[in-house]
Amino acid sequence: MRAAVLYLAVGIFIAVAYHDVRTRRIPNALSLAMGALGLMRIVLSQDAVNGSYTLAAAGLIFAITLALFRYGAIGGGDAKLIPATVLVIGYSDLLGFLFLMSLWGGALALATIVFEKLVLRLRHLRSLAFSLSAMEIDPLQPPPKASTVPYGFAVAAAGVMTLIASK
Repeated sequence: MRAAVLYLAVGIFIAVAYHDVRTRRIPNALSLAMGALGLMRIVLSQDAVNGSYTLAAAGLIFAITLALFRYGAIGGGDAKLIPATVLVIGYSDLLGFLFLMSLWGGALALATIVFEKLVLRLRHLRSLAFSLSAMEIDPLQPPPKASTVPYGFAVAAAGVMTLIASK
């Protein structure tokens, strides 16, 4: 059963990472699939104590991620995916998962900042090279959007690593 959960979870995580990197959105169906897989794992394990601890941990994580979403710190897809992932990994591996997720998230944030700085620098150089005046402003050019980090990728990477490393 552990191998089946691992393979299904990895498949869902790959889809999550792909969608989040491409669109900066995580489809609800993927979060629901992850949550259903986690609930199935809890029921099939027939361990009421660990299952209840995992449900409590997922509930607490959901309350925290909901508050973070409410204040604009994370996206709605992330707020749903993280507790669903907790259901799959279980409460005993929660701290390791959160640690790995924060490492991946930090690396993604740094990569996003560096990439956007590079893109802005290249756009600036292009505008200097192709415009008559460096002060020209294109009124049709939309204003730059705020940076977003595909945190679903961080959740997926940490989830896969935690599942593989768990006993």
